Amino acid sequence: MWPFKPKSKPARISFPPALRAKYDAAQTTRENLRHWAMADGLSADAAASSDVRKTLRQRARYEVSNNSYAKGIILTLANDCVGTGPRLQVLTGDDALNRKIEAAFSQWAHRIGLPAKLRTMRMAKSTDGETFAILAGNGVIDGPVKLDVYLVEADRVTTPHLERMDENILDGIELDSFGNPVRYYILRCHPGDLRARPDDYDRFGAEAVIHWFRADRPGQHRGVPEITPALPLFAQLRRYTLAVLGAAETAADFAAVLFTDAPANGEAASVEPMDVVELEKRMATVLPDGWKLGQIKAEQPATAYGEFKREILNEIARCLNLPYNIAACNSSGYNYASGRLDHQTYYKSIRVEQADLASVVLDKILAAWMDEAMLSTEFAALRTIGCLPHQWFFDGTEHVDPAKEANAQAIRLQSNTTTLAAEYARQGKDWESELRQRAKEKKLMTQLGLVEETTPLTVEDDDED
Repeated sequence: MWPFKPKSKPARISFPPALRAKYDAAQTTRENLRHWAMADGLSADAAASSDVRKTLRQRARYEVSNNSYAKGIILTLANDCVGTGPRLQVLTGDDALNRKIEAAFSQWAHRIGLPAKLRTMRMAKSTDGETFAILAGNGVIDGPVKLDVYLVEADRVTTPHLERMDENILDGIELDSFGNPVRYYILRCHPGDLRARPDDYDRFGAEAVIHWFRADRPGQHRGVPEITPALPLFAQLRRYTLAVLGAAETAADFAAVLFTDAPANGEAASVEPMDVVELEKRMATVLPDGWKLGQIKAEQPATAYGEFKREILNEIARCLNLPYNIAACNSSGYNYASGRLDHQTYYKSIRVEQADLASVVLDKILAAWMDEAMLSTEFAALRTIGCLPHQWFFDGTEHVDPAKEANAQAIRLQSNTTTLAAEYARQGKDWESELRQRAKEKKLMTQLGLVEETTPLTVEDDDED
């Protein structure tokens, strides 16, 4: 009969509680709405579009040209990364051929000014975000190898009438189906040149073009200035400095002011407000009745001015992996141990940059140089070598205390924890060349009857504060 009651209760199905985790940074609130308003989901190439890179390049160049700190930082990076120029060490089994190739490459690099060009490329990489070079012949070069390295500014690498081009062409770079550069479109004149014509451009194969930049995101094919995060900070530093200077000048412009303690309409001589009175040097004067002579108290620069500049410079230098004392060229606030600790982090980044320079730029230059050299009878033996085994040496970093560094070096050699090749490489030297030179010196010293004095080495603790 209806209604009926079941004899037993139905089994209840229980579900595990749902876990609802949240990230605070993913929440949009009234407080952080304006802060994250410019966040977008663009791809790497879309975020670094042609117009965006052009604006960033122009502003970065302006700051480097007008800001002493920005110019010094960029020069320091180029000098520390490239130095006096890289040195080639060939590692084939033929020592005579190795020395011959090394000497020929060194002479060719000197003739074309390769170290200066590499420093310019490193500066452009910081300011423009990327740098280009074309490997082409130059009949004016004196020597069997007529190869030259022509630097190209990033503005010239672009695709005229981009909307008409294939979808595989990305602002001056034609890509294959795997995203690898196939050829580059380079304007014959800089677009900022008065004689520039946007339709005049040349196409170069990827094997003849060097493109050096830092890819911060996967799929990124063009670079943005490395000092991009610091551009607003440079502007703040200059504005604050000018504001402090303007306030100090305003206070200094008033030699003296007249003021009275009398109330309004009180008993005091009548004086025109904001009137100007010329004061003569070393002359006594009589003030109007009821008036006193005083000066404006200079409030600038404030005590926090130096600390503000230090913090801003420290933040500016961080995006370039520079410690403050190198960015400001001032170690007055450091002790010995702190200075060395900061330098260790900086020189690690320099070694990474040098490794990137060697693989992206120098190896490609060497391969093109080898192709040219093999065409001459002088280096015909290179045709049988194929891939030339080699390595690059850069200038070593000077130690603050050379005596302690030499002592530590000797201890490492005695304990077999290092090699002569590694120790000479720290100084940017070829160990084979240095040992041959040292053998010649010792032989000559023996012939002249000179005795080499040696000093026993001792272990010293590095306990400077």
